[in-house]
Amino acid sequence: MKNPEVPLASGATPLASARLAVEVRDTSVVYETADSPVHALSNIDLDIGEGEFVALIGPSGCGKTTLMRVIADLEKISVGKVLVNGVSPHEARLARAYGYVFQSPALFPWRTVLGNVTLPLQIQGRTRLESKDIALDHLARVGLTGFESKYPWQLSGGMQQRVSIARALSFEPRILMMDEPFGALDEITRDRLNEQLQQLWQRERRTVLFVTHSIAEAVYLATRIVVMSPRPGRIVKVIESPLPDARYLGLRDTAVFIEVAHAVREALAEGHHD
Repeated sequence: MKNPEVPLASGATPLASARLAVEVRDTSVVYETADSPVHALSNIDLDIGEGEFVALIGPSGCGKTTLMRVIADLEKISVGKVLVNGVSPHEARLARAYGYVFQSPALFPWRTVLGNVTLPLQIQGRTRLESKDIALDHLARVGLTGFESKYPWQLSGGMQQRVSIARALSFEPRILMMDEPFGALDEITRDRLNEQLQQLWQRERRTVLFVTHSIAEAVYLATRIVVMSPRPGRIVKVIESPLPDARYLGLRDTAVFIEVAHAVREALAEGHHD
């Protein structure tokens, strides 16, 4: 059975097309240990339409990252079915259907900003000139024109994470997966990158799957918010955002934003009591 989607205002409709980017059906992940099995995910059902921005939120250890890693073919499921763009996660990974941004930027310190972004392109067989042109374009999209010759250690944490995003976008993936990419940043930098990411999504309308611990971040960025329970990870509620399509940081002071944030907080509490 699919999890209920809860609209919080009349007229709220999904932004995605009718085509599904991700389908997760009755999926569980169980890790076998020396003591007893660890149930990381339990009976997950989730559809993500093309062009949606979906946030996964829940307490530490609830399986948010595990679910994302399953979709990215970085973890295997125990039971169930997962499709990415209509094929298995493994086939989608081989087709380079998604880009993945980790919690830390994971940049090579001995390579420049440009060198970090061009590396996966060159590994894919692109020419040096083609790789450079693509990398420069994507660095411009994340506001890093002029920093191409800098090394990671010469950049702030927020700038390093923008390099990581440019690298993930450089081979034009249809899906962008982001695992708490701004969690280690200060609040001011985080707000700025939230705004830039939202503007980037507005321009390109890629499907985004975003893991966060922050209620405000989830509400500000996502078209749908998937609330998960403590382990074994289950989907407690899927909340449809009634916020306007184009967003700005001032929305966080509005009554509708506060209402959505309250609904997320209540769903998180409900998950703890189940």
